[in-house]
Amino acid sequence: MDDLPTFDSRLFVDRQVLVVGGTSGIGAGIAAAFSSLGAKVMVTGASDDDVAAAGADPQLRGAGCMALDVRDDAAVRGCVDGLATLDVLVNCAGVLRRGAEMDPHVFAEVVDINLNGTLRTCAAARDKLRASRGSIINTASMLSFFGGALVPGYSASKGGVAQLTKSLAIAYAQDGIRVNAVAPGWIATRLTDALQSDPARSDPIVARTPLQRWGLPRDVAGPVLFLASPAAAFVTGVILPVDGGYLVT
Repeated sequence: MDDLPTFDSRLFVDRQVLVVGGTSGIGAGIAAAFSSLGAKVMVTGASDDDVAAAGADPQLRGAGCMALDVRDDAAVRGCVDGLATLDVLVNCAGVLRRGAEMDPHVFAEVVDINLNGTLRTCAAARDKLRASRGSIINTASMLSFFGGALVPGYSASKGGVAQLTKSLAIAYAQDGIRVNAVAPGWIATRLTDALQSDPARSDPIVARTPLQRWGLPRDVAGPVLFLASPAAAFVTGVILPVDGGYLVT
């Protein structure tokens, strides 16, 4: 990718990267960035429709793609076991059910996907990452740090992802596995289309963001590449905000 000039073009040559939830949005941007630096990339989507859409996405050309329900222990294990090796695991699978998450059943579903799903993939990947002395990058959120009245399940799950990341960083260090997370701010993706297109909601977001714009998936991809690279060899347990300064205002 021409917009990643900081990274050597062969940084991840022949490294196997699995991006769970990598068929669209932030995950697809991360997958494309790894591919551009020589990695062998596998992305997963929640449905066959997601996989079909990813297959038609030019930025994911060359990446393997499969459907995966991160709530299914056996499916998660099968996905990881299907890879000969694994050097980097990126967890981007997530859902948000704005306005419905006060319902305990909806709350539980969101937590199962966003938080429990992250643990499932980490646990399944541990042996392969131990062998490669690889790394994990999870996806937290601004809502790891503060609440959201309409998304209590999402907020709770992302707070959990942050704490899970710290806990696994300690537990997996003995295996030579680094575990970090990025915490994206307001990123322009299909998930945030409704917010972007509504000036009454979008304008206050941009006004509060010191860099005065919405982020893009590639803005998240760079920090993920750093965390997966040898440059971050002594970095583990970090929750790295990628938010244009939103959290500090």
